[in-house]
Amino acid sequence: MHDAHPAGTPAMWITFAVVVLAVLILDLGVIHRRGSQHTHKRAALWAGFCVAIAGAFALWIRHESGPAKALDFSTAYMLEEALSIDNLFVFLILFRALAVPAQHQHRVLFWGILGAILTRGAFIAAGTALVHQFEWIFWIFGAVLVLTGVRLLRQQEEAPHPERNPLARLFMKLFPMTRDYRDGAFVVREGGRLLATPLLLALVAAEATDIVFAVDSIPAVFGITSDPFIVYTSNIFAILGLRSLFTLLAGVMDRFHFLKIGLAFVLMFIGAKMLLKEAIGWEIGTAWALLVLVVLLGGSILASLLKPPHEEPPPQA
Repeated sequence: MHDAHPAGTPAMWITFAVVVLAVLILDLGVIHRRGSQHTHKRAALWAGFCVAIAGAFALWIRHESGPAKALDFSTAYMLEEALSIDNLFVFLILFRALAVPAQHQHRVLFWGILGAILTRGAFIAAGTALVHQFEWIFWIFGAVLVLTGVRLLRQQEEAPHPERNPLARLFMKLFPMTRDYRDGAFVVREGGRLLATPLLLALVAAEATDIVFAVDSIPAVFGITSDPFIVYTSNIFAILGLRSLFTLLAGVMDRFHFLKIGLAFVLMFIGAKMLLKEAIGWEIGTAWALLVLVVLLGGSILASLLKPPHEEPPPQA
């Protein structure tokens, strides 16, 4: 599954870095600057802008490297965007568990995105090295994705507990903390010593959660392409709009109760695609893979809207 003609000339990498840096500066300095109100209208506009930027980038890849690479990017981007929505479900549970004030949640997400840019890069570099060194690694990637999809189907009713992540628990043991949030600060100085705030714990838990999700999402995108430029850029563009997506979906996430089922089948499909390629040499084309993703995700969202989750009646006085 090696890419004979990978995209990503030095000029393309530099252009990508400039675009991402500009988006992050605009995000932090203008759209979600400290103290600004995070309205649904602003979130919708920013989310649409991030999708438009990704679309423009796909057209630029088509111009630079051809339509096949552009299709690979578009499919990988859609896959990563879908998996990142599942990440948002866990972030919502995390913020509820730690009682993170709404006005500080975007600060955690922003710095979490910066951390994800670095950690995803390390994961993708390691994955690319493994793919080029060991062809049999696709067997492992495929099996992991299929098993992860099966696990998601079996654990529909089990709520995740990101605040119980071993890294978060270790952090609470090692670092002295304040009992309350301090105006969005991650650390404060009291009595001549530095203290962590619960907001820093939320950031650590969010980063640890993203690393866990990367173990699933990065092998999944390698099921679409092994081109490191396409793999990395699709990952980063998918997470750039996470903060605005969180604002838009935070109040309605519980309504999309069939989405996890759709994501489970997406992971199993990508895993089966990789295993079929390795076992019998039968490769499902990227265009067909994109169609399957649209059908599975669109079908799960439509099913959620047509059959809302059952709500327990309020207890009578």
